[in-house]
Amino acid sequence: MEMITDQFIFDWNDLFKAFLSLGAGFLLGFEREWKDKSAGFKTISIICLGSTLFSILSMKLGAGESEDATRIASYVVSGIGFLGAGVIFKDGVNVNGLTTASIIWMSAAVGMAIGFGMFITAIIFLGACFSIIISGPILNRYVLRNLVKVVTVKFDSHQLSGKEDFIEDIRPLTKQLKIKNQTLNKEGLVLVLEVLIDKGNIRSFENRIMAHHSISEVSL
Repeated sequence: MEMITDQFIFDWNDLFKAFLSLGAGFLLGFEREWKDKSAGFKTISIICLGSTLFSILSMKLGAGESEDATRIASYVVSGIGFLGAGVIFKDGVNVNGLTTASIIWMSAAVGMAIGFGMFITAIIFLGACFSIIISGPILNRYVLRNLVKVVTVKFDSHQLSGKEDFIEDIRPLTKQLKIKNQTLNKEGLVLVLEVLIDKGNIRSFENRIMAHHSISEVSL
């Protein structure tokens, strides 16, 4: 009975874990908040803090020779998936929220590491994750310049002959061009294109499409 009671004595180390977890969650969520994403620093800080608490409880309640000290914390891994899935949504052919979901998943992992007292490991992985968050847009802007775009254009029934001219007109501005879908009806032809394009050519590419006389509608 004395051993069980000792498990619930307040430990100042738990307070340190709480503040460290709060700071880690704030750091991971700051970039999401700055970009006005669905999960900002408040949400991610609470997730990190909650993961730390579950880890602490798992150690305290699961202590003993025949008990598993990770039995509570193990459900954090599966439970965090529901929160991550909630921020992922599909908008047409685009999938949004993957980065936010990944940060939520990482914040739970860092929070668990703090809760189990693995401070150095938590700081290393927190720094690695934050460096990716910061350097990602820079690499994407100056190094990874290729961009995949889906373009949907409509040709009226009397302008169907302009399809080939349109494709040949925009092809020089792309690195790769594929026809993903064609729908022909009484109103005309709807053409869905997938293009690989250099980011520096986007404005010229869009202007070339908008200036083409044979299309009646366009979606970029």
